[in-house]
Amino acid sequence: MTSGFEIDGNAMGGDLGEIFAVDLTGAVATCAGCGHPSPVAALRLWGPSPGLVARCPSCEDVIIRLVRGPEQAWLDLRGAVSLRIPLPPRP
Repeated sequence: MTSGFEIDGNAMGGDLGEIFAVDLTGAVATCAGCGHPSPVAALRLWGPSPGLVARCPSCEDVIIRLVRGPEQAWLDLRGAVSLRIPLPPRP
């Protein structure tokens, strides 16, 4: 059962556009495996082919996978419990 009202994912478009328009290297990913919070810039990275794999510096679990094609990208964040993204203040 939900409270409030239900709308489709298009309603998140503006917020997601604002979030991913920032530099994510300062975002803090919390590992789903061990709970260790780490800035994205401090994750251990493997790649580039067939894509990039970012691992937790504490337990080495995979946190982020990124594969780019010519016209699209696939982003897998299932290894992160959360991704805390610093945003500039709103005007």
